[in-house]
Amino acid sequence: MRTALLVIATILSVPALIGLVTGLERTDGGEVAVVRDGGPFDDNKVRQVIDPASGLTWTGWWSSTHGYPAQQRFYTITADPRRATTLGVDVVTVPSSDGVNLGIEGTLYFTLNLDHETLKTFDDKYGTRTFRAQGDAALYPWEGDEGWSAFFGQAVRPVIDNALRSEIGAMRCGELVPSCSLLESTALRPQSSNTNLVKVQNAVNATLARELPGTLGGDFLTGLRFTLARVTLPAEVQKAVDRSLSAGAAVSEAQAKVEQAKAEAAANRARQEGYDKCPACAEIEKLRSLPQGITVYAPGNPQSVVVPAR
Repeated sequence: MRTALLVIATILSVPALIGLVTGLERTDGGEVAVVRDGGPFDDNKVRQVIDPASGLTWTGWWSSTHGYPAQQRFYTITADPRRATTLGVDVVTVPSSDGVNLGIEGTLYFTLNLDHETLKTFDDKYGTRTFRAQGDAALYPWEGDEGWSAFFGQAVRPVIDNALRSEIGAMRCGELVPSCSLLESTALRPQSSNTNLVKVQNAVNATLARELPGTLGGDFLTGLRFTLARVTLPAEVQKAVDRSLSAGAAVSEAQAKVEQAKAEAAANRARQEGYDKCPACAEIEKLRSLPQGITVYAPGNPQSVVVPAR
């Protein structure tokens, strides 16, 4: 009987020991955690929030801990696969008002709202569901960087795309990409686009601040700031621009040669007029142009001999 009781006690103590060990959590400086109750006899409601850089904290028996980024994060949209937040080429393609598909690259900076009640609501809405990540994996937002990027790509990225589409679609290609104006008959020279890019950037920031809380269902993200890094042309349009620039360079070079020839002809005419007025000046100029070392010079004498000095 004692042996049986000992075996039963051992079997019961193992889960209790596991629950005790796993019931202690702590966060680092860049992490905030939302703890949900667990276990066979408990509910699954949010139990508590652990602030960043906490000490060892008791979270209860068999509770689950959802860790989220507490520092400023960024989401990068770029054609460079080494810098893109999602793997591979990741560019927003938006048509301008004159029908040119422009590639938009930029970065959204943000911080997760660390207010405890806001975090609890966020975990209820998004921490209890999975999002599609690379390779068709289904991940929770608290499952590392890949899980967070999966959530952001599905929940936040569409709002960014819509904001860019709205602002870019209201402008012509030449207003955003200076070289694009080379292809327009109304503009022979590229114009500066810096002011327009700043306008787009500011408008996108205003749209995100207004639309994201409504789309996500709360003020879960703070410090939103989108930086527009680059606007690119489609490959075929860029080739046409390059050809236009090459042709323009060739024309400029030819014009420069014409102007140089005109200048040289004018200089020669002016020089000859001076010689006509001053024959002695012409002879002096001839003497100056002789090689060094000449000792005999007899101008006007066909039998003259020029002897270099030894």
